[in-house]
Amino acid sequence: MIRSVVKGSGSGLPRRVVSNDELAKTVDTSDEWIRERTGIAQRYIAGEGETTATLATDAARAALADAGIDASAVDLIVLATATPDQTFPASATRVQQALGCRGGAAFDVAAVCSGFLYALATADSMLRTGMARCALVIGAETFSRILDWEDRATCVLFGDGAGALVLKAEDVPEDGPGVLATRLHADGAHGELLYVDGGPSTTGTVGKVRMQGREVFRHAVTNLAEVLEEVLVASGHSPADVDWVVPHQANRRILDATAKKLGLPIDKIVITVDRHANTSAASVPLAFDEAKRDGRLKPGDLVMLEAMGGGFTWGASLLRL
Repeated sequence: MIRSVVKGSGSGLPRRVVSNDELAKTVDTSDEWIRERTGIAQRYIAGEGETTATLATDAARAALADAGIDASAVDLIVLATATPDQTFPASATRVQQALGCRGGAAFDVAAVCSGFLYALATADSMLRTGMARCALVIGAETFSRILDWEDRATCVLFGDGAGALVLKAEDVPEDGPGVLATRLHADGAHGELLYVDGGPSTTGTVGKVRMQGREVFRHAVTNLAEVLEEVLVASGHSPADVDWVVPHQANRRILDATAKKLGLPIDKIVITVDRHANTSAASVPLAFDEAKRDGRLKPGDLVMLEAMGGGFTWGASLLRL
């Protein structure tokens, strides 16, 4: 059967690291307050010359190098972001130009923190149906540029960065590697709980992030547990079969609660929120790349990816490496 097989991964992070203590010098907060409520100790903040597209390009180059694949082989780039360089053209085309892999399809996907799951599902569908042969799936954000730095409830939560996977369509046996099952959802009825108060068609401005954190937390735990169960049923697996869960890195409390709801040990959860904070669409591929490079993710492992973001949107995907 034709499956989308992960061939490599990569990351791109800004040069500047901002600790909680540094943030507390300009925001009414403290290291203790942030750690206790979120598990975050630091985040990366993009500086001059660093954009969503440049970070995405760094991650893409690292992923191609990890895969041992030349950029000329890439005929599809799907970039998940809520913070593109421009309204248009798509930031994916900026990455395409920088890599020199012209001619294939390149476009952005907007599903906020679930964006990488949506991008992965889109690329997987195109690879399995023969519309593409080799894809770069990227999550990249510069969320620091849409934060209200006077709102301590939101500005302490987010960071900037990018992560990427290289996928190739390959004919594999039933027990072989690749994307096994994906499920995606959305519910616009809860859009007012996590949103940006601006946009080209409404205010003509970029706007700032607004969030009702307690309500988002409640929906996240329920929605993520349900979609993980859906993917397990669709793939014919149980929680005990899963070697690793690579979740969206929103809040340590959400990670702990989701693991408990599914009966998964916390040592099966890849956690990077303490160092990266919430990088929205970039958080899943960033965490995946870290765990792959430090040796936790191994060939043959069953790996579950999951995320929920503004919209609400949420989803999960099960891969065999």
